[in-house]
Amino acid sequence: MEQLSPEEIRRRRLARLAGGQTSQPSTPLTSPQRETPPGPLPEPSGASSQPVPPAPSHTLGLNAQNVTPATSPMGASGVAYRSQSSEGVSSLSSSPSNSLETQSQSLSRSQSMDIDTASCEKSMSQVDVDSGIENMEVEDSDRREKRTLAEKDSSSSSDVSEEQALHLICKILRVSWKEQDRDVIFLPSLAAEFQKNPRDVYSDFRDLIGQILMEALMMSTRSRDCNPFASLTATSQPITAARSLDRHLTLVPPSSQSGSPMMPCAGSFGASSLSSLGASGGGMAGDSGSDRFTIESCKETEMLNYLIERFDCVGMEERKAPKMCSQPAVSQLLSNIRSQCISHAALVLQGTLTQPRAPLQPSLLVPYMLCRNLPYGFIQELVRMTHQEEDVFKQIFVPILQGLTLAVKECSFDSDNFKFPLMALAELCEIKFGKTHPVCNLITSLPLWCPDPLSPGTGREIQSLSFLGAFFSLSVFAEDDTKVGDKFFSGPAITMENTRVVTAIISHTHRFLMNLFKILHNILLNGETREAALSYMAALVNRNVKKAQMQTDDKLVSTDGFMMNFLWVLQQLSMKIKLETVDALYIFHPKCRLNVSTEETRLNATMEDLKSWLTELHEDPSKFSEPKFPTECFFLTLHAHHLSILPCCRRYIRRLRAIRDLNRTVEELKNSENQWKDSPLASRHREMLKRCKTKLKKLVRSKACADAGLLDENLLRRCLQFFSMVIQLILRMVEPANPGVTLPLNPEIPKSFAALPEFYIEDVAEFLLFIVFEQNICFPQVLYEPCTEDIVNFLVVFICSQNYIKNPYLIAKLVEVLFVTNPAVQPRTQRFFEMMENHPLSINQLVPALMKFYTDVEHTGATSEFYDKFTIRYHISTIFKSLWQNINHQGTFLEEFNSGKQFVRYINMLINDTTFLLDESLESLKRIHEIQEEMKNKEQWDQLPREQQQSRQSQLTQDERVSRSYLALATETVDMFHILTKQVQKPFLRPVSLILSTYASLMLPYHLSNILFFLVPLQTYC
Repeated sequence: MEQLSPEEIRRRRLARLAGGQTSQPSTPLTSPQRETPPGPLPEPSGASSQPVPPAPSHTLGLNAQNVTPATSPMGASGVAYRSQSSEGVSSLSSSPSNSLETQSQSLSRSQSMDIDTASCEKSMSQVDVDSGIENMEVEDSDRREKRTLAEKDSSSSSDVSEEQALHLICKILRVSWKEQDRDVIFLPSLAAEFQKNPRDVYSDFRDLIGQILMEALMMSTRSRDCNPFASLTATSQPITAARSLDRHLTLVPPSSQSGSPMMPCAGSFGASSLSSLGASGGGMAGDSGSDRFTIESCKETEMLNYLIERFDCVGMEERKAPKMCSQPAVSQLLSNIRSQCISHAALVLQGTLTQPRAPLQPSLLVPYMLCRNLPYGFIQELVRMTHQEEDVFKQIFVPILQGLTLAVKECSFDSDNFKFPLMALAELCEIKFGKTHPVCNLITSLPLWCPDPLSPGTGREIQSLSFLGAFFSLSVFAEDDTKVGDKFFSGPAITMENTRVVTAIISHTHRFLMNLFKILHNILLNGETREAALSYMAALVNRNVKKAQMQTDDKLVSTDGFMMNFLWVLQQLSMKIKLETVDALYIFHPKCRLNVSTEETRLNATMEDLKSWLTELHEDPSKFSEPKFPTECFFLTLHAHHLSILPCCRRYIRRLRAIRDLNRTVEELKNSENQWKDSPLASRHREMLKRCKTKLKKLVRSKACADAGLLDENLLRRCLQFFSMVIQLILRMVEPANPGVTLPLNPEIPKSFAALPEFYIEDVAEFLLFIVFEQNICFPQVLYEPCTEDIVNFLVVFICSQNYIKNPYLIAKLVEVLFVTNPAVQPRTQRFFEMMENHPLSINQLVPALMKFYTDVEHTGATSEFYDKFTIRYHISTIFKSLWQNINHQGTFLEEFNSGKQFVRYINMLINDTTFLLDESLESLKRIHEIQEEMKNKEQWDQLPREQQQSRQSQLTQDERVSRSYLALATETVDMFHILTKQVQKPFLRPVSLILSTYASLMLPYHLSNILFFLVPLQTYC
């Protein structure tokens, strides 16, 4: 054997220490010359071994300032690597492990162990980390003395001989120093040392394992073409390195990994396998380019493959021989192999053994994690052994986090590949030691955790630049990502099959959202990162306030999908919040995270009133308590509803109207084709028809995607439940001393209630209108939740207390909710309407309140008040007709008619509306009749200029629309008039009412004569 050079001896000694720290001797050491090549390990015989008392653990600090990158344990970082004590490592496999479940339990015990920083510092103090290479010059006599003592201490308590232990090490690490053989790595340097002086080769088995791994890894770096691992037959083969630098790896469904020896367990990083493609880069059938992940072909990849494989072989050995592996000596040996594999993997990931990796260079571990092809416990151990060294931990895991972010940006809901980076990040955030989540700490320390705004588009900025923004950006909405619509809804029409696809997508997104929740929830659970998480959540809300505007630039705010995902997570966080723990005055708190502008419309306070009250409130800081998490989470969720679900509902309704208008335009163009096909404008009409059809197809596809993202019954039910909590909070502010609200309310309006933003109540009304009114998206079953009673109570209280809300249009929205839930409008909401009309507070208060609002709405202060009042009164008349059928409300009607203050004004408005509506309707019918007569005379019609024909047709369309609307309102008004005069004649015979009755009797015959003249058009448009 060739004599080793002094430089080689120096390198070998350094490599021994790179393996980690000295552990307690766990097996008797006999003659090292009797080692055997890798083969079956015989079962130990004799009496069962007794547990070896743990020896004091020693932690070595390694100084790398004067060592080259190829041999330095820490590479260019220059940071001493501190690992756990041997006791902590041995807990991973110190008990019998018949399966991965046992291994998982032992691993969880290790992870739950608190890190004793003081003890680590004490052990570090035993070694002079700044002494350079001189500290590594260990005398052979000291080593022999130490080894002799170890043999004496352990020989009496273990039946595993040194020969068997060496055999087990060789078998797991697939190495040999005795002879070259296939399927093993021959270690020439170690063989030379064994041949020269076997007893001086290693101080303990941990030292030997470190030497073996270091030599095997260094052999890979000696030349570009040298790969000592190529001759090994893979047993689990996590990833096969590619020959070309741009080689692609394709994700394989979990079902294809049944033969994997890793036996991955659900919820671990080994839940699916990876299929490596050939050099051509071809993929599996049906895979798109986005389904692949590029892996770097380099020496580090070969090293990682080997280390991961050896780590996994430890678990395989424990499953094959659980009885033997449960012995303390063997368990400690296997634990040392595991920890050494992790230690050397950390060196590889830092580029210590080759060349330092650039900060922005993708991590070599990301492909393994995305393909969920790591052995169970590998990542957990890597975090455990590195998280106490901040620089090392960042150097390893920052590239991993960046790689996961880049991977998720390439994903979409058109395939299930999005779940892999989400699951990987969620499991990283769940790793916990004591009360600390190391990865959560690292995430919130990133510069792009919550970047400062740089432009007016702050909402889109924080979505695009923040770390979690990429994960929250996955969306099914066609406006956010066209891939979903192109894949699932590309057919000519939406069919039942597409409806089933929508259901499947909803189920698909639930798993994605649950991982998002796990990520943010773990960051909030970690005490060190809770403040950063709350600040980020508040920034998402504050930077998207423009999203609630009726007209907003979508390029300046976050997308609908992003905000809906954020809302889903907040809903999960707020599900267990008890209302008693919420501070109702939080939005007025000096430490409130939410930016509620003073220009925001308030329920019953002007801007001057608000400023004076806030000044008075802030003069006494003792009125405020420190904000707690339930309060902050509750109001974040409330404002998130305002910026997510409500804008999506408005966009959805606008989309439906656009589809309806386009369908009408297409039908009109098709029906009038005979008129324009031979005209000079034929080409323009054909182009318009084609353009309308294309846009209609796009809108229908967009609607189908929105169905999957918005029309989730569980989502709508959670929104309703949360709004129920908001209602309870508002009612508690109205009557703080009385848990049960009674009518009438206190005339003095609480200032805290008057200063609330108007959208707190408006959002509840808009959401109820959305889930009930639209026939195509009706979810009346959502209204049958237990929280419905709170909603009914809320509607009755504020409709009957109109002085508490200064905006009449907000009252009108609450009235509209009663209208759309009326059985005459929506039969499936009959139960909800019955709850409302039978409510104890509504029996005596609702009819007078509606009658008063009927008259007060004459003057709203808006420029469109004249036309708005007809729609509002139409809603009230419809509600009155239904309430009249309830015998309890009939008594209230009669009482109001006989002695009420609103009856005369109500009848006066009723007659005035009837007069106006009939006049306008008949005028419209007259113009319709004239134009239709002109169009019947084709000779005279064809003689008219083209511009005049188009003008007359436009007038006809407008008159038809106006007549339909006015006739519907007039019909309802006259019908109500008929009910009143038929059922209750006495009030109309009073002196004050007699004048109105006389006027009505003169007015109706006049309109009746005109109606008979236009009988045929009237039948068409009524």
